[in-house]
Formats: sequence, structure tokens, C-alpha cells
Amino acid sequence: MPGERENKVSFLQDLNWRLEAVAFKVLFAFLRALGVEGASGFGGKLLRWLGPLTGTHKTVTRNLRIAFPDMDPAVRERLAVDQWEQTGRTFAELAVMDRLTPESGRIDIVGLERLHAVRDSGKPVVLISGHLANFEVMAAVIMAAGVPCQVTYRAANNPYVDALIRQSRERYGIKLFAPKGDGTRELMAGMKRGESIALLVDQKYSQGPEVEFFDQPVNASPGAARLALKFGTVIQPLSVVRLPGVRFRVTAHEPITVPDTGDKAADVVAGVQAVNRFVEERVREHPVDWFWVHKRWPPKVYEALKAS
Repeated sequence: MPGERENKVSFLQDLNWRLEAVAFKVLFAFLRALGVEGASGFGGKLLRWLGPLTGTHKTVTRNLRIAFPDMDPAVRERLAVDQWEQTGRTFAELAVMDRLTPESGRIDIVGLERLHAVRDSGKPVVLISGHLANFEVMAAVIMAAGVPCQVTYRAANNPYVDALIRQSRERYGIKLFAPKGDGTRELMAGMKRGESIALLVDQKYSQGPEVEFFDQPVNASPGAARLALKFGTVIQPLSVVRLPGVRFRVTAHEPITVPDTGDKAADVVAGVQAVNRFVEERVREHPVDWFWVHKRWPPKVYEALKAS
């Protein structure tokens, strides 16, 4: 951990971080000892039981009501529980991600030629997706396809745990980049070097342009559209679906072209809407695979839901 950050925290905070990191390391060692099937199954069963007992389950059920207002309540409640199992599997599989690469035989890839075309062109693209199934698998596919790429992520609050997560991902070839602020400057520098960037575009972003997601307003990050427009490149969407037996199908879809009409603000909004529509379509296809535990919509949508 950098000395500069150590000087900014108290002894007790630093001690707490270190103890959390020890627990995290022990847990990962335990999961790796279970193997791929065992770790995934353990994580799934644990969160399937524990998740519905937490306060976050209310967020899950509210999100499902917003996204699927016409769904039978009993079906929606089953989906709320089932998605916890998927979330638990995804977390536990992080410990064994070096055994979930394309070389493992557990990943079917559709549209690999699109990634190879990006690799061979020497020009950067903006790869996007959402928190679908085990989204780490998509990064492993990008690396295996030979695409020079910056994979962005949000650093963990605990710097020691963050270092362990980075080490875990480096085992399967992922070098992560945690941007400061919105990271635009760093991402642009990478794209100027010919490196593509990979972004998850379905998180809450309070300052972004307002678009629609499941027929409701959301603020969304404009980064993918802005960078694609600036570099005259396309947005390459990816998705992943969980299959039985701890297997996955990763698909490289038809590229999204951001319009370039000369009205930059309108063009960016159109691009942002396109990527959010892409994620929505994937969630509708496999709702159990999405990460329902975060508050995707702004407060006014949740307030309207409560009032109804």
C-alpha cells in the first residue's frame, strides 16, 4: 500500500483493513481448495440463503418491480431469490477465475471474429457491457483474443483487499486500471496508444445525461459515447450468459456506431441511449443474470414506486 495513503489513515483504520484482508485471503484460499464447481456452488448456496435476509433484498425487489411491473408477483419473488444465487456464484468464482478462461473449455464464444478484427486493425474501440452473470469472464475473453485493452474497475475501499483482488485478476492476464474521477484523461491517453477500453455501463451515474432504461429515466455515464465519437471508432458490445455446470457463453454483438451529426451533445445522448438499450435487452433475455442489488434508478423513480 502506498505510504502516502498510510499517512492519511488512523492506526485503528489501518489495523481493521489488514484484518479484513487476512479474512479475505483465507476465504479465497478456502474457495480455491474447493475447485471451480465447489466454489461456485458454495457461493451460490450461501447467498441464496443469506441474501433475502439482508436489507439489500428490498432494493432487489424494488428494482424488479420497476423493471417488470406486469410480472406475476410470485414469479418476481422467485427471481429475486434466484438472482442472489447468481451473485454468490459470481463472487466465489473470482477466487478461481484463472480456471475460468477460454482455455479451460468452460467458455463458448460467439462472434470471436469481431474481437480478432479489432486486434488485427491496430485501432482502438470502446468495449462495453453490463454486470451480467460472471462479468469477469468477458475480460478474460478480451485478453485471450489478444485485444490490447484497458479494463477499468472501481477500486475497493480497503487498499489491502484491493491489492488481493488485483493479484487474483492478474493470474488470468487482467491488468486493471482504476481511473481517478471519471478517468477521461487516462482513457484517452490509452486510446491514443491504440489500446481499446472496456467499460461496464450500467451503474448509477448521477451527473450523466438522462436516458431511458426499462421505460424509466436514468442518468448514465457518457464516457463510452464521448470516447467513441472523439476517436472516430465504434462501441463493441459484449454479453455473457451463465450456462449449467459453471459454463458461460460470451457474445460479441453487432457494433454500435455513435451518430456524428455535428451536434455533439445530441450525438452523445444518442450513443448513451444505445448502450443502455443494449444492456436492457440483455437483461430482458436473462433477468436472473443481472446484478439487481444496486440502485440503478434515481430517487424520484423509487419514490414514485413507493407512492404507487
